[in-house]
Amino acid sequence: MVKLGEIKMAINTSLEERIAAVEAAITELQKQVANPQPTNWLQQITGSFKDEPAFEEVLVLGRAIRQGDESVIECEDEL
Repeated sequence: MVKLGEIKMAINTSLEERIAAVEAAITELQKQVANPQPTNWLQQITGSFKDEPAFEEVLVLGRAIRQGDESVIECEDEL
């Protein structure tokens, strides 16, 4: 996937090479426009917090609160 700013050209790059790089970027962008990816935000973030200790802690605390253990809220407020 080509993103703006990814194509970096050396000062001495020939005009032909620069045009070829721009044409390649345009071709890639045209492919992306022709086949757009799903924009479902949930699909985009699913798994993004995998192996994140802070997120695991949030899950544990949330589960405790849902099960009626509100003492975790009081402990966190004291910090």
